[in-house]
Parts: sequence; structure tokens; C-alpha cells
Amino acid sequence: MLGGALHSKTQMENMHWSHKHSLVLCFLAMLLIPSLCQSEVTTAVYIVTLRQAPASLYHHELITVGNKSGHGASGKRRTRVHKPRHQNVTKEDKGYGSYFARVHDSLLNKVFKGEKYLKLYSYHFLINGFAVLVTQQQADKLARRREVSNVVLDFSVRTATTHTPQFLGLPQGAWSQAGGFETAGEGITIGFVDTGIDPTHPSFADDKSQHPFPIPANFSGACEVTPDFPSGSCNRKLVGARHFAASAITRGIFNSSQDYASPFDGDGHGTHTASVAAGNHGIPVVVAGQVFGNASGMAPHSHISIYKALYKRFGGFAADVVAAIDQAAQDGVDIICLSITPNRRPSGIATFFNPIDMALLSAVKAGIFVVQAAGNTGPSPMSMSSFSPWIFTVGATTHDRVYSNSLCLGNNVTIPGVGLAPGTHENTMFKLIHARHALNKTTRVAADMYIGECQDGSIFNQDLVKGNLLICSYSVRFVLGLSTIKQALETAMNLSAVGIVFSMDPFVTSFQLNPVPMKIPGIIISSANDSKILLEYYNSSLEIDGDSNKIVKFGAVASIGGGLEANYNNEAPKVVYYSARGPDPEDSLPHEADIMKPNLVAPGNSIWAAWSSVASDSVEFLGENFALMSGTSMAAPHVAGLAALVKQKFPNFSPAAIGSSLSTSASLYDNNGRSILAQRSYPTVDLNLSPATPFDMGSGFVNATAAFNPGLLFDSSYDDYMSFLCGIDGSTPTVLNYTGQNCWTYNSTVYGPDLNLPSITIARLNQSRVVQRTIQNIAGNETYNVGFSAPYGTSMKVSPNHFSLGSGERQVLSVIFNATSNSSAASYGRIGLYGNKGHVVNIPVAVIFKIL
Repeated sequence: MLGGALHSKTQMENMHWSHKHSLVLCFLAMLLIPSLCQSEVTTAVYIVTLRQAPASLYHHELITVGNKSGHGASGKRRTRVHKPRHQNVTKEDKGYGSYFARVHDSLLNKVFKGEKYLKLYSYHFLINGFAVLVTQQQADKLARRREVSNVVLDFSVRTATTHTPQFLGLPQGAWSQAGGFETAGEGITIGFVDTGIDPTHPSFADDKSQHPFPIPANFSGACEVTPDFPSGSCNRKLVGARHFAASAITRGIFNSSQDYASPFDGDGHGTHTASVAAGNHGIPVVVAGQVFGNASGMAPHSHISIYKALYKRFGGFAADVVAAIDQAAQDGVDIICLSITPNRRPSGIATFFNPIDMALLSAVKAGIFVVQAAGNTGPSPMSMSSFSPWIFTVGATTHDRVYSNSLCLGNNVTIPGVGLAPGTHENTMFKLIHARHALNKTTRVAADMYIGECQDGSIFNQDLVKGNLLICSYSVRFVLGLSTIKQALETAMNLSAVGIVFSMDPFVTSFQLNPVPMKIPGIIISSANDSKILLEYYNSSLEIDGDSNKIVKFGAVASIGGGLEANYNNEAPKVVYYSARGPDPEDSLPHEADIMKPNLVAPGNSIWAAWSSVASDSVEFLGENFALMSGTSMAAPHVAGLAALVKQKFPNFSPAAIGSSLSTSASLYDNNGRSILAQRSYPTVDLNLSPATPFDMGSGFVNATAAFNPGLLFDSSYDDYMSFLCGIDGSTPTVLNYTGQNCWTYNSTVYGPDLNLPSITIARLNQSRVVQRTIQNIAGNETYNVGFSAPYGTSMKVSPNHFSLGSGERQVLSVIFNATSNSSAASYGRIGLYGNKGHVVNIPVAVIFKIL
């Protein structure tokens, strides 16, 4: 049944309170004004996991138990849901949800016996547990209960196209094989844990395609109905939408009007990511009155379900994210996309043991493919913010489209810059006037140190500016949002300037400057050095009266080339400087994990996609329907959409099989046939390039069409991941705490290098090591030759070096590594499997410490 409209009160009203009303009032007082109560106590949100298995393991029995519990209808909630054409029917929540909630409430009542507490969520589908606001002492009480396996302090998280379908070759490749864009992704539901969605955007309408959207067969989610997310917001395209903010509410930082207590996106990030993955095909991109082509998601006929757990003003919290993941899995999504990362590296025995990653492990067990952004903390080594081998981690690259702008000076010097703006009249030079030299008689420079930022038009002399180019300063205040390009443009237009030029303050460094829309001719000189050249020319062209020290003539002239036309000759892809890099940190010390991260890279820089109508994340795109954004947040949904295409073609693929098909088919070369390069610094991104390593790009750049025909698969199961976790030294109690399962039930442990991944990473090679991989042929009969290059400081041998497989048959590869020198520097190699029917399987190899 199609997900529908959940009429919910605010989440605070749905929370469970202890039964004493006077205690409730005092508890609220402690939260808001501690001095109103007799003693001050510090409360925090804790995520509690119980030993009993979650509903996903045996929900049929739990439904039976719930129906016989004797609570009748009082334990159930009735909701309204949308049918495809917005007809309302009624539906009952699944019995096991209320069963678990009653178990959790009973435990809390027993433990606290009238003490104050606030339960925020009951988790029941992927994990059996709850989030609760209590004191440290109360958390300790819970931890001592035999029913409780784990108590973890909540932590914060943060958010980490028109042309990329063509750059990825989808129209003639993967879309064509899926029956065309009209059916690409059909029947697959992608769940987005993000900042919500603008349901009014045409990218999410269900009437834009000539091929009707079906009702997704296995999806059973709901659609919240609130004043800003009204009935009818969901349809056959946008099939579900909920929001989660209980942890944020308890901290007193949630504002229902600014943050929208609904799935509606007040930030823009969630709308953008959803449309990158699954937005409708052929939606015109019109920004600032200019047309920038037509937009399409990677899987334009797939379905979208939204789980809003992040907010512009404060990001989000793990308790809310876990609730969102748990709900997505219960709803029956096929793919979960998280363009979010933790604000800090998880503490404890290993980075893998944190509530979000462990919830995602259960999602993978349920057959859900999980995609996560690598993070925007590059280019330093071990800056990765996505850790676990069951999560498909995506880094960001450029693509071949660039919007370049230029300023031609009167001394025949041309300065590059950015700005989605028209140019000045061809072959015409205009006088340059700096804002500091265009003040009216009542304004003194000393009165406002930020006067050059052009934020207040009333202080300028219109007679000086009219018909000329106004120079404004782009300072760190623009980066912080205290000043805006939009306001400077308003100033320039109100003064009748021909155009506007922003010179970069030398103190603004290491900042990614996206091209921004401008309604009049304009340019931002993104380099402080180029800005210096501009200002030196400007100052040298001034004529100043020797007696009065006043400017008597402005001699500098220039013209703006304009930045509306895209250039498609850019060498791409390149791994962008901000994309987080491996090696994968195993713990907070940090030690390197034997897991290769990222898994691969995808377009993430300068991506056009849908934007919320009220989004304030980027002031320059306020009120626009599309925005140009950059980040690994934009790369992850590219892969989520492409994974939907793979899932559509191979519906029985496991999550690991989907990841394998994407990884082994990834490209190692750019559009000129050369090795992919990685940016190593900013702002001189193209002056500090070197060949990308597996810790920069994983298996390489995603190739969706090749992923449709991978030839061989590397598969892994939940039990394999559990054996891996059990193989971490001292992890047995932690595994038990998080999963309720004893490591002794697994016959053998699996170390990181031995996981059946389509890559090999050895953090510490002590003399020698043998690593094995099992591959399965999903194509026709084929014979493969094996080639390899050993990482520096090692020797390597792969056996067999030649094998033949029939369809469905498996082969074990043994790889022997020997250290040939002592080294602590990571080195890289590669294994290639070359089939006589044209299949090429790529296996990246990394070895860090080598010990003779």
C-alpha cells in the first residue's frame, strides 16, 4: 500500500511522560530554569539497547502477541494515509510497534519508580531499544539492568543535476538498458535521512511522466500532515514523509516555526539530495531568470520517502537519526541515502560501534543498500567520516561542466572569476568605482569598517556609481552569512550600476566558492592574488589632487565577460580537495582499519538540483527552485540513484552484491583517458594535483552502465560482518551490547582483510599474509586471466592466475603478500581480472605498515 498522511501532534506531545504530573512540571522546570527546583541536575539523551531481539527478526510472532495483549484498541494508533490519487483510507499501525513500546514503558517504570524521565522514541524494527532523557545516575541504573545491553550518550551529526546524467553516460547506457528514462528506477523506493523535502517542487510530482508511476509493491510508509505539509503533499512519486526531532526538542534548540515541525524542508539540502538521486526527468532549471538546461535524477522513475532528522540551525542528533533509519526500514525502503556524517569520530573500542552504524548494519541485514557521504573534511589522510564495511561510502569529484567568468581590464589583463551572470555590452569598457570611493557626503569611511561590502545602498552617491562598475569587497562576513551577495546586488541595482565586481579579501582562505546567480553583469574574483592585481590596476589609474588629496578622476575601466554559458571541455573527473580521504580510522586514537574507504567517488562539485522554495541554507538561491551546490552530500545521492537502477535490474541482489557491481566496474581514468587526479590543497586546486590513490577514490569513478554487467560478484552477509566485528580485539562484550548476540555463536572470526570485499586493505603487514576472496560468475561461461601490480615495499602473488567459470559458479582467489622493506607509508596496487567475453573486474589494494 502506498505511504500516506500521518496526522500527528508535535513530537513533544507524543512522548511518554512519567505518571506524576507534578514531577512532570518540575522536570520541565529543570530543563528550562533549573533554579526553580530544589536542586540542579544535568540531564542528557541516552540511546538504550535491550537484549531482546528487534521486530525485524520475528515480527509475525510479535504481531500475534500484540493482538493478545489485552490492551485492545487503546494500544494502537489510527492514521490517515493517501492512496495514489489522494483518497483517504484508514490504517492501523503494526502490532509489534506498540508491543515494544509497552515493554519499554514497563521497564522504565520499574527502574525509575516515579522518578522523572522523558522517553523520546521506542526503536523496535532494526534495534530493540529507546531514547530517553535522564540524568547520569539514572543512565547508570539502566545500564545495570539485565534486560539492557547498551547505554550510549547521544551525539550530534551534520549534513556533509542538469548535466551529470550525460557525463555518466546514462541516456545511452543504463537508462537505455532499463527501458529509457521513463522507467529508470521504477518500483524502487529510496529513503533519504536528511533535512526534509519541498513537496511542491515539480521534481517530485507524479504527473510529469507519460508513463504513470506504479504503487511500490513492498512499501508501507506514511505521510505526515501538518499546516506546512498539507494533505496531498505525497503522491505516487513522493510516497512517504516524516520528521524526527525529539532529541533536538529536549535540548531546547528546536523552533517549530523556523525549523518546521514537519517533513517540509526549510534548509534546501534534503530537497537537493532527493532530486539528485530520484528527481523527475526534464524539469527546466530557471534561476535568476536564466535557463540552465533541464534537470533529472539518476533514477527518475524511482520513488522517494523522506525521513527528516536534520535541521539548518543546529544539524541533528543520533537519537533522531536512528529513529529515522528504524522507520525507513520498517516502511520497506530499498535504499537508504545519508548525506550526513557525525561531528566527531566515535569513541570506544572501534568506530564501527556507534548507534547509527549499528542501526545501518541491521538495515543491511534486512536487505537495504546503504549509501553515505564520505564527509567534507579532506584532503588530509584519515579524514573519513563514514566507517563501516556494510556502508557504501562515496567521495566527491568534479565533472566536465564548468561555468567560467572573466574580467577584462583596460590594461589588457584578463582575470578569471565566477558568477552566473550576464556580461557587459560587447566591446564596451566601463569605469570601475570602488565602494569606498563612492560614498555620499554624509558618510565617512571610518564610520563603518565593512562599508566596502556594499550592504547598505543609502550611504553611496548614485551619481558616481550610475552607469559604472561597482567594486565591492568579499570578506569573511560573506562566508559567515553576515553579508550577502544578494544584498550587494540590490545595492548595485538601486544605484543604477552597470554591473558589480567582488574582490576577494586576502583573509578568506580555504573556502569553496560556488558560482552564484546574478541578475546584472557581475563577477567574483575568487583568488586573493587576482584581486590584488585588480586593485593595483584600479589604484594606479586614480588621479588624485595633490592639495585636497581627493580623487579627481577614475581612470580604471573593465568589461565583464559573463558566466551563463557552460564549458564542457573540462578535464574530469578529479577528486575534489574537500572530499574526505582514507585510510579508514578504526578507532579514535586513531589506528588504521583494514577497510578501504571511500568505496568509490561520484560527481559532487557544482551540481544543479532542486531547491526548497523557502530554503535559507544559501541566501543567494533564496526563492529559487534550483541551486548549484557542492559536497560529498551531492555525490552520495548520485550513487543512491544509480544503485536503484542496479536494484531494478537485479532485484535479488544483496546490498553487498549491489556494492560489488558498482565497485568492480568503476573507472580509473578521466574523460581524456588519463589516470584520475586528486586535488591536494585549496585554493590552488589545479596547481597541486597528483594521481588519485585508493584512499582518495576507492575503486574509482562510478560507471553505472558497466555496473549493469559486472561479470563477477563479491558478496558478503550479515554473518560475515558479525564475524568481522567479533574479530576486533576485546569486542565480544560490545558486540553483545549492541546486537544481543554472543560472538561464540560464530564458528570463526573474520579480520578486516579477509572480509569478502571488492578491495583489499592491510593496515599492518607483518612479514607475510594470505588473503582470500570468493567471486561468483553471474554472466555466461567465461575464462579469466589475472593481472596485478604489487604495492611498493611488498611482493604479491595471486592464484590461480587463470580460471574458467560457468554461470553461477564460484572461484576462490588466494593473494599472498610479503613485506620486502620496512615502511610506514601507505602504498597501493591493483588486481585485474580480465575475461575473454570482455568483463574487467578491478580490485584496488592498499598496504600501510610493512614490517620485515
